[in-house]
Amino acid sequence: MNTATREAFGKALAELGAIDRDIVSLDADLSCTTKSATFAQAFPDRFFNMGIAEADLMATAAGLATCGKIPFASTFAVFAACRALDQIRNSICYPGLNVKVVGTHAGPSCGEDGGSHQAVEDIAVMRSLPNMVVVVPADDVEAEAVVRAAAEHVGPMYLRFARLASPTVHEEGYEFDLFRGEVMRDGADVAIIACGMMVPRALDAARQLADEGVSARVVNMHTVKPIDEELVVRCARECGRIVTIEEASYVGGLGSAVCEVVADRCPVPVKRIGMPDCFGKSGLGAGLLDEFGLSAEHIVEVVRAL
Repeated sequence: MNTATREAFGKALAELGAIDRDIVSLDADLSCTTKSATFAQAFPDRFFNMGIAEADLMATAAGLATCGKIPFASTFAVFAACRALDQIRNSICYPGLNVKVVGTHAGPSCGEDGGSHQAVEDIAVMRSLPNMVVVVPADDVEAEAVVRAAAEHVGPMYLRFARLASPTVHEEGYEFDLFRGEVMRDGADVAIIACGMMVPRALDAARQLADEGVSARVVNMHTVKPIDEELVVRCARECGRIVTIEEASYVGGLGSAVCEVVADRCPVPVKRIGMPDCFGKSGLGAGLLDEFGLSAEHIVEVVRAL
């Protein structure tokens, strides 16, 4: 089944709203596309459309958090990470307030929205903020689990969801652990560490590599910050080489986080796959992923070379 993680976000948030009246939802006039409209329809008295005013969106969410509410403030990832960065930094992260910043339509997979709207730097930006937890779910099942975990976790969080539908790789009832990465396929020759919609592609690459006699471990590193250091070190020691892949710039994102751990604790060769140091462009989401090298076939090529 192919489902967009933003769809799962809207569904899970509305379900949580029926359980906990302290959960509130805010949006910047994009609720139909971020899918917070599902919550708005069910609980109109707890939904706030702030208009095209992302700074106000985040500052208001911070204010609600000081009153004991659990705000989910959603907008496009590029607006959250760039336009409202000052408010996220100073009004949410600096005081450590319990606000969940939801960025949808992240990466080049949002395609037709164009290069100006494709957040490629958001993981790096959010990862650099003190107190911020950064999570990128692999599929719709994990996205629902992430929303539930976010409601339970106290503190700032950035949840990154995609516009484009992607394959479901988890079974219903999957037990999500916020601070532990997930080994989805074992292997001994190389570890492929992925996040978001790159996880299904990493699994595809591992199956292709198996046909060539290469044993590839696949890790779903859904939480980029704080990264599961012990799992990264175990992959380095047991596999001897690592490939990372993310639907974001390889500068400062998941790949950088893995390299930091490896450099400090267990130096091994690491090859990062991600958006090159450039902006996206307009086109079909799936086609853009392939064009920028975010494909199973490119992972296989990189592993062969490594």
